[in-house]
Amino acid sequence: MAVTDEAILKIKQMILDGRLRPGDRLPPEKELSDSLGLSRSSLREAVKALEIIRVLDVRRGDGTYVTSLEPGLLLEAMSFVVDLHEDASVLELFAVRRILEPAAAAMAAGRVTADDVERLRRLMAAVDHSATIEDLVAHDLAFHHGIAELSGNGYLTSLLSGLSSGTQRARVWRGLTEENVVSRTLSEHAAIVDALAAGDAELVRARVTVHIAGVEDWLRTAVVV
Repeated sequence: MAVTDEAILKIKQMILDGRLRPGDRLPPEKELSDSLGLSRSSLREAVKALEIIRVLDVRRGDGTYVTSLEPGLLLEAMSFVVDLHEDASVLELFAVRRILEPAAAAMAAGRVTADDVERLRRLMAAVDHSATIEDLVAHDLAFHHGIAELSGNGYLTSLLSGLSSGTQRARVWRGLTEENVVSRTLSEHAAIVDALAAGDAELVRARVTVHIAGVEDWLRTAVVV
């Protein structure tokens, strides 16, 4: 194992076992390197790496702190990588969405309330069949994010939001080149909400899978991989 990797693992363990908590300031560099049995150079490299993935926050002239460790913050690095993918790679993102989103929606079916269903219906009512493609895609992002939030799992919600934003261009492209995409999307969203309202987890899972797979199938024929 590289020395820097060892340093990262040791700092990670301090966070896992509670010696460092969200918002805590790390001990001075010499004190920390001595206590961990590391060189100061390897400790600096580890701190840089953990800063990049938003585990640590280096404040010049103040010190180094553990971040809030909130899911959205920790997954920003993954979202950045997703944004850099080329169109052909978006197929892989849709494949991951097809695995995770139905599971999140099924979890939501066990937690959803009448107020939640009404909120989703109001979101759908704000978009009609005359909507522009840009409006439809904005609605689609909000709709899927709303269902993911109902899963009650913050990490899963943040992960799916990052994946979903990475497929936004493909959805606009589909809307501009495929007929009746607005009507089809709204109809599929309505079917998903109906299944949520019924509390039928397996039906929700199936309808979300079909919904995402439809875009994925279109993209597979439109992109030269």
